[in-house]
Formats: sequence, C-alpha cells, structure tokens
Amino acid sequence: QEHLVESGGGSVQAGGFLRLSCTASGDAIYSYCMAWFRQAPGKEREEVATIDRNGRTNYADFVKGRFTISQDKDKNTLTLRMKSLKPEDTALYYCAADLALCSVVKGSPLGFEFWGQGTQVTVHS
Repeated sequence: QEHLVESGGGSVQAGGFLRLSCTASGDAIYSYCMAWFRQAPGKEREEVATIDRNGRTNYADFVKGRFTISQDKDKNTLTLRMKSLKPEDTALYYCAADLALCSVVKGSPLGFEFWGQGTQVTVHS
C-alpha cells in the first residue's frame, strides 16, 4: 500500500522552472514503478515520465530535455524538475505508483494502482 502526496506546483512565466515533489508513505518507492502524469482541462491524462526500481527513466517526447524525474530513497520522495516551461505544460500533475514493472505499466494511467491528489502547474505566456 502506498499513500502519495504531491507538492511544489505553482504559477510561472514561460521559460521558468518548477520542481514537483511526491512524498510516499508506506512502502519504499524503489519497490515500485513511479511516474508523473498530467491532465489539462478537457484532455486525457498523459504520462510525463517514469522511473523504475533500478533508476532507469523514460520520458514523453514533449518533455525530453526539459524535465527530469528522480527519486530520493532516503526521503522516500519522487521529484520532477521542470525547466523551460511552456504554456502547454499547464496541467494538474499527478504522482503514480505501481508494483508492476515499468516496462509493463508505463504508457497508460490504467496501469498504475496508487495516485496522489495532484498539484496544479500553470505557465503564463
């Protein structure tokens, strides 16, 4: 069982930087495939990045080179560093976790069992 709480969202100008955090209580996050998803109004929830129990990462094409996913095993925290933000990055960002391998569950929110409540990111042009 995993309880996830996101923080760090906010409002920034285009080109700006934000760091999102997801604190997990329960099992160690390195036991899970961890992911960040986002959902903009009127759009489907889409995967942003994943990190597996070995630290291997995977990114959606639209964030490659701008976003970095990482995990702090001592703090049991997942982080998403976002730079060069664009207005189209505006969305509610969710942290997600699943015990299955990332190779099995990545790509769809349906594969992830545990979710945070989300944190809003707004990027102004």
